[in-house]
Amino acid sequence: MKTLKNHVILFDNECPMCYAYTKAFVKTGMLAQDGREAYQEMPSDICPLVDHQRAANEIALVNTETGEVTYGIQSLFKIIAYAMPFFSPLFAFGPFVHLMRKLYAFISYNRKVIIPVAVKENTLQPSFNRRYRIAYLFLTWAITAYILTDYAHLLTDFVPLGSKYREYLICGGQLFFQGIIISFYRKEKLWDYLGNMMTISFAGSLLLLPIIILAEYFDFQPSFFLFYFLMVAGLMFLEHIRRSKLLKLGWVMSITWALYRLIVLGLIFIL
Repeated sequence: MKTLKNHVILFDNECPMCYAYTKAFVKTGMLAQDGREAYQEMPSDICPLVDHQRAANEIALVNTETGEVTYGIQSLFKIIAYAMPFFSPLFAFGPFVHLMRKLYAFISYNRKVIIPVAVKENTLQPSFNRRYRIAYLFLTWAITAYILTDYAHLLTDFVPLGSKYREYLICGGQLFFQGIIISFYRKEKLWDYLGNMMTISFAGSLLLLPIIILAEYFDFQPSFFLFYFLMVAGLMFLEHIRRSKLLKLGWVMSITWALYRLIVLGLIFIL
């Protein structure tokens, strides 16, 4: 594996994902030991041609000899193709490049709601992209509701099954319910809050997935499914509190988050 020397990748040190994969590039020898720097601490002499805002949106790779700068997925392709040249034809294939560019942008513009951290004051932040945030909300809503629809079949001893669209309506309803609340409470936090909220829902549904799979092969007591679901819901509530603190929203949104679920549960039994 060859090392791409005389190059520095500028990562976001407030992003755990960015920190991890750029460190992996150095650890595996794809980049030299001095081949990564946080863009927040970028030395001014690395390259005067770096677009700082674009580097915050899409990870930048700087050739320190020529001053050439590449951004986003092209930066990653350049590092990987140099270390493993057999990937070069794939990275030159137009449809694949287009797909990966969209996927990279989807993750990059939503990274602050996927894994949130306390944002430091006066640091350059990624631009907000409404299109990619809406796409993220839609995708997490669809996957979460699909998994919950499957898990609902394991709770029929305790909760009526309902229609096949019930979980989609419940998940979508919480988006609108919480969206309305935060629009009156802290409108400037709307998109950040909804992104974080749907990440919590998505993560919770992924925790249910192993039990759905195991239930196909093992005979569990019905009470186990209920206990596990309540445990996951409890973890989700704790994570909601943690993320609300990071967003400096206090307890209001966590209380309304729990209130919505109690209202829905009551309606399920009444109707």
